[in-house]
Amino acid sequence: MKTNIILFICSLFLVACNSEKAVTVFESPDKSIQLEFNLGTNKTPFYKASYNNKSVIDSSQLGIIREDANFYNDLKIIGISKPKLVSDSYTMLQGKRKDISYTANQYTVELQNEKGDLMNIIFQLSNDGIAFRYQFPESSNDIKYIVEEKTTYKFNENTKAWLQPMSKAKTGWANTNPSYEEHYQMGIPVAEKSPIGEGWVYPALFNTDNTWVLISETALNENYCGSRLKYNDTASALQVTFPQKEEIFPDGALNPESKLPWFTPWRIITIGSLKTVTESTLGTDLADKAIDLDTSFIKSGLSSWSWVLLKDDFTTFETSMKFIDYAADMHWPYCLIDADWDTKIGYEKIKELADYAKTKNVKLILWYNSSGSWNTTPYHPKGKLLTHKDRVEEFTKLNNIGIAGLKVDFFGGDGQSMIAYYHGILKDAAAHKLTVNFHGATLPRGWQRTYPNLLTTEAIKGEEFITFGQETADLQPSHCAMLPFTRNVFDPMDFTPMVLDSIPNITRKTTAAFELALPVLFLSGIQHIAEIPEGMAKQPQFVIDYLKDIPTNWDDSKFIEGYPGKHAIMARKKGDTWFIVGINGDNEPKAFDLDLSFVNQKDGFIILEDASGFQQNPIKATDKLTVTMKAHDGFVMKF
Repeated sequence: MKTNIILFICSLFLVACNSEKAVTVFESPDKSIQLEFNLGTNKTPFYKASYNNKSVIDSSQLGIIREDANFYNDLKIIGISKPKLVSDSYTMLQGKRKDISYTANQYTVELQNEKGDLMNIIFQLSNDGIAFRYQFPESSNDIKYIVEEKTTYKFNENTKAWLQPMSKAKTGWANTNPSYEEHYQMGIPVAEKSPIGEGWVYPALFNTDNTWVLISETALNENYCGSRLKYNDTASALQVTFPQKEEIFPDGALNPESKLPWFTPWRIITIGSLKTVTESTLGTDLADKAIDLDTSFIKSGLSSWSWVLLKDDFTTFETSMKFIDYAADMHWPYCLIDADWDTKIGYEKIKELADYAKTKNVKLILWYNSSGSWNTTPYHPKGKLLTHKDRVEEFTKLNNIGIAGLKVDFFGGDGQSMIAYYHGILKDAAAHKLTVNFHGATLPRGWQRTYPNLLTTEAIKGEEFITFGQETADLQPSHCAMLPFTRNVFDPMDFTPMVLDSIPNITRKTTAAFELALPVLFLSGIQHIAEIPEGMAKQPQFVIDYLKDIPTNWDDSKFIEGYPGKHAIMARKKGDTWFIVGINGDNEPKAFDLDLSFVNQKDGFIILEDASGFQQNPIKATDKLTVTMKAHDGFVMKF
């Protein structure tokens, strides 16, 4: 009897040991990030993530349910690859860094369901985070349909989150939602439900035990829908979810469907300090490589724009001439002409404007309404981009007129058919050498790498909303101080920044120095400047000169100081010149001792604001430089 008990205890010990061995550990090249993978209850895949030996994401589920097959439970591991070092080097025409290198350890887990169908999960661990995607490696002649993605992210209950609510589709002005223009909830409990009830959009920022985590997706192709996060009470975790039923191109697909083989988008989890998260390029590292394209027509820079402060009545030939001259005087390469130009000005007169702008070394961008029947927007040109044939016809006209790019507004959501519509516009615009700005649109998810002609995308509650109501203006300081750590980390953001003078019928809460910092603080391949000629004429010459020479495509970027919603100080480099800018989102003064040793003792200047207005002072970039900002204030430096 005693011998049998000993044998039973030994057998339990061996089972425990074997169970422990079944857990597979994946590591980043520097071993700071680890991911545990195994099959759990009901043979469902799960993972855990840690950073510097501290748990970051607890047991979280993985899996896909297809209409024809279950890849969520009752799975069998049939193989796990040894680590494979993958690397990539690429160049970005816009963004926080020009020349980028990516290195990661890749692991492929091969799974089989009860029917014998195959699914792989590909993990890539870099020193700044984790990426994974699903792959269906078999071939099929018929289309497969994904019903649900079971990916979850489980944080401990003390985790704080910075999240933008997803809006209800077909609500808001002229049924234009979702436009990804809700105010972020800041520092909320991770389990808090979205106030609108439709979950949260990417990127999603978390702080767990003093480690920062940013979750997003990239490499979203025509064969998948855009996703978002929704808290799952049963799993006590955020789950990847699909769009609302209304978020489709007319008669198009909502959820993912494709023939096999089939890759899903990358799920990306950036992990580390706030500096690591802010400086990361995972969103483009994992994006699809650039299409074959002669990029010589693509130019980044600033643009004049009448609509944001002057609104509809000033879309006229005369105003457009004035803003072309304004762009030329400021050495800005672009002038944007907004909605209803096709009737208020007309194609023939637009050609006159384009010809005139060319003599001033300025290029024109024209606004388009993307809409078909999915909303009731009255603005036009409308319905001219719906098909490939439509786009070829319209883009050929724009080529003949001499237009450089288009701003396309009022999209309809994240359904797979709507995502395919974005890709169609980008491909056809590239073929006609036109740059693109998506407005009232989804997060681009790395498309700016795949299609270098995509200069920017809105997907944020930007400057135009500040002009619409005092409530948004009151929230601007903290809102702007949060964006470099969330929305704008990976993808260009068309906030349309900077009013130095005044906004009609609005009491601005920010100082002019705060506003002056925004075109460098925010990343966008093109910055549509909100300030108009009359407001610019009131500024000191040194401010005007500073604004004549602001790049929007950077060689390097560095995080200096910051906390989401509180303050943000960033450094950006172009050639041998460093721009360092900061804003204070709080309603109290702050002083910062900045380490500027990376600038190498260069002479430069700082522009800030006192009771008498803007002041420019010479400074030297020393190892420690103290800068003080008033409430809702800012500064810019140039070395």
